[in-house]
Amino acid sequence: MISRRAFIGQLAGAAAGVSVLNPLAWGSEASSDEVAGKEGMIVRSRRFLDLEMPTEFFNSWITPVPHFFVRNHMHEPSMLDAKEWRLTVGGEVRKPLTLGFVDLEKFGIHAVTNTLECAGNGRRFQQPHVPGVQWERGAVGTARFIGPRLRDLLEVAGVETNGKHVMFRGLDEIPGKVPAFVRSIPIEKAMDADTLIATRMNGALLTRHHGFPARTLVPGWIGAASCKWLTEIKVLDKEFEGNFMKPGYRMPKQPILAGGELNPDDTYPITALGVKSIIATPIEGSSLKLRAIQIHGAAWAGEGKVAHVEVSTDSGATWRLASFGAQQSRYAWRLWDYVWKAPSAGIHTIMSRATDDRGRTQPQTTAWNPGGYLYNAIDQVTIHVVA
Repeated sequence: MISRRAFIGQLAGAAAGVSVLNPLAWGSEASSDEVAGKEGMIVRSRRFLDLEMPTEFFNSWITPVPHFFVRNHMHEPSMLDAKEWRLTVGGEVRKPLTLGFVDLEKFGIHAVTNTLECAGNGRRFQQPHVPGVQWERGAVGTARFIGPRLRDLLEVAGVETNGKHVMFRGLDEIPGKVPAFVRSIPIEKAMDADTLIATRMNGALLTRHHGFPARTLVPGWIGAASCKWLTEIKVLDKEFEGNFMKPGYRMPKQPILAGGELNPDDTYPITALGVKSIIATPIEGSSLKLRAIQIHGAAWAGEGKVAHVEVSTDSGATWRLASFGAQQSRYAWRLWDYVWKAPSAGIHTIMSRATDDRGRTQPQTTAWNPGGYLYNAIDQVTIHVVA
């Protein structure tokens, strides 16, 4: 955990007093309120800032921006000025575009409430251990993103018939010889009505940590598809070839032995999230009194819809349905609750599993892969109930 004082010390120099109502007034750094608001987040990396949300913040359907996880593959841009920022749309199009922030806003807006999850969320639980950011449960959050539809820009640019993929490049500052973070998505997903060029998050302009001035929002898919600090959109005649498309963010076509090596040519790119639930409270290792215990968590299913969540309080011997909160949206998680009266004092293991409308259910274990991607094994916590 990182204290408010320590975090402000790391990010000293943030400019205060920036109005979120006027995007052209936004300068090169985050506001002091944004920096202070990161208090309580778990620091997974300081080299390229990676912040995880503790499970205690899984208590609201919409995740407040200060508690929303941060995943950076490079250094964040040191200069972000909306007056100077430009977005280009090119490649296999008939009419290339260059847009400023005000130009982008003229395309109109669309809102999508989306659960965004890093493909590596849960990597720490993968056995055998794999390298990478050691996320546990909190590299995920739900927010309401607003901005123009990507397809509106592409329709104005005029996609050629050979346009098959849409590539995104951000303004990440690349250290040394590290390859640039560039990703692409199939044209079909790019033209989906809910795929956005987001400029706002939870009613305010994007913060620097979350991609100001604009980011892509590819709903239901892994977070890596939603490129931050967007500066270039390029229509390609095939999937982009680069480090973060291959070998990065890919899954084996066939099961491989745990700890084994993987041939990149025998893989496919990760797209949509799987079905998953997590237990937010009680937390692992808690000591609780022998009385009614509130079990709470969240469940999501990428492009699917969570049908139900089951809870076991006897290490998986029996399962009971949890209750959902009232709030729901196509791409957003469902919050769930279950009240349990422990039968006796002692050590108890609580488990949760979600099932979606496609019939997919969280597995007992997740097939091992060397990237530690899409971990969605049945979640469990062990607690001590005391008389």
